[in-house]
Amino acid sequence: MKSAPTARRTPPVIRLLVIATFVVILNETIMINAIPRLMTDLHITEQAAQWLSTAFMLTMAAVIPVTGWFLQRVTTRRAYALAMGVFLGGTALAAVAPVFEVLLLARIVQATGTAVMMPLLMTTLMTVVPPQERGRVMGNVTLAMSVAPAMGPAVSGVLLQLGSWRLLFLAVLPIAGVVTWRGLARLENVGEPEAGTIDWFSVVTAAAGFGSLVYGLSRFGESGGPLIVAAGAVLIAVFVLRQLRLQRRDAPLLDLRVLRHPTYTLALLLMSLGFMTMLGAMILLPLYLQNLRGLSPLETGLLVMPGGLAMGLLGPAVGRLFDRFGGRVLIVPGSAGIVLTLAGFTQVSMTMPYWQLLGLHALLMVALAATFTPVFTLGLGALPAALYSHGSSMLGTLQQVAAAFGTALVVTVMAARTETRLAAGATEALAQLDGMRLAFIVSAALSVATVVLAVLLPKHPPVLDEPAAEPEPALEPAR
Repeated sequence: MKSAPTARRTPPVIRLLVIATFVVILNETIMINAIPRLMTDLHITEQAAQWLSTAFMLTMAAVIPVTGWFLQRVTTRRAYALAMGVFLGGTALAAVAPVFEVLLLARIVQATGTAVMMPLLMTTLMTVVPPQERGRVMGNVTLAMSVAPAMGPAVSGVLLQLGSWRLLFLAVLPIAGVVTWRGLARLENVGEPEAGTIDWFSVVTAAAGFGSLVYGLSRFGESGGPLIVAAGAVLIAVFVLRQLRLQRRDAPLLDLRVLRHPTYTLALLLMSLGFMTMLGAMILLPLYLQNLRGLSPLETGLLVMPGGLAMGLLGPAVGRLFDRFGGRVLIVPGSAGIVLTLAGFTQVSMTMPYWQLLGLHALLMVALAATFTPVFTLGLGALPAALYSHGSSMLGTLQQVAAAFGTALVVTVMAARTETRLAAGATEALAQLDGMRLAFIVSAALSVATVVLAVLLPKHPPVLDEPAAEPEPALEPAR
């Protein structure tokens, strides 16, 4: 039969959205290596330059909670056109920014467009792909979800070697333009938009709450950081209470009924822990390679590139294995691999061979690939169709919070241990090394929880007979 091969193909709408999402998410981490160049060219401090990455993450955390409501009210084409149009505008502005303030504004505009793309991709995938093929297609989404931020530092290292920091945006601009043009030419609408009003109080509390939480976590070791985290937590509590009230009228901005589904909730927790460990390693490893081993940003990027590539290339294979054998056979070994590789990083020294560092990083990325694809598929597959957009939005929001928390945790632990060792008379290099080891130990200990969560997850998503937002049956014990 000729129709069988067609059924196994990734729908064109998903391929287009994956490419677009990869392009926009790449920009989340592309500025990491550019900080020294920006400090010189724009005459700014290191703290100011860091804001170009912090503001991007803050904007993502503030905007993503709104996307669940937004994606239910507009067509697929309109959401895509708005997201990519805003991203293109921000990229063009960044490329010609004459001063730091304009560049910072451009990064905020870029992040606003980026915040819509991942929930749009995930919601569309869950709508158009049948359950028996979601693992395979979700494997392709791994490219956009995980490889793009992992590749950001490597790409920026190469471009900065070739010329000005403006190349970071000038190189992306034509690619994003072609992707936008091809997407609008071929993209078809999926589903029907619903009418509804927006609760602006929820918008404000979500933006202020999640934005404050992420900002406070990114500055947790500094004066006022814990207070900002506390203020963000209070605002999020207000936001949650507001959603519970709006749910009685079936009009929440972010539908919290997704948390009534145990499989989704477990997947959400495991994904958050996975992102914390990934971002923690992404912060610690470049610091170790550049500050203690003396590598350049380009050399650092090239060393971590194989791990990012391995993660992306394995995504589709992991997805096919999920469709055939279910999630547990992948998630349990994957989560165990995360623990073991982080334990390996606790042994870093001033003389550890580079091939060993490369191998540990590649194994960590492979373990994360074996975990992320089935966890995403299980979690969203446990939801009824009416909650796909809200489930995707909550997942994207917690990605940003987990990334900020993971970064804050490893940096705070490392800094505290370094200061203690310096006070004890250790040299600066040895004190930093000891601080990094302790940070890896904390990350490894925290990742043990992923193994526990992996065992609790079912083999396949539960079958939902009705498209209502009712909770699934309680999870059966793992067999």
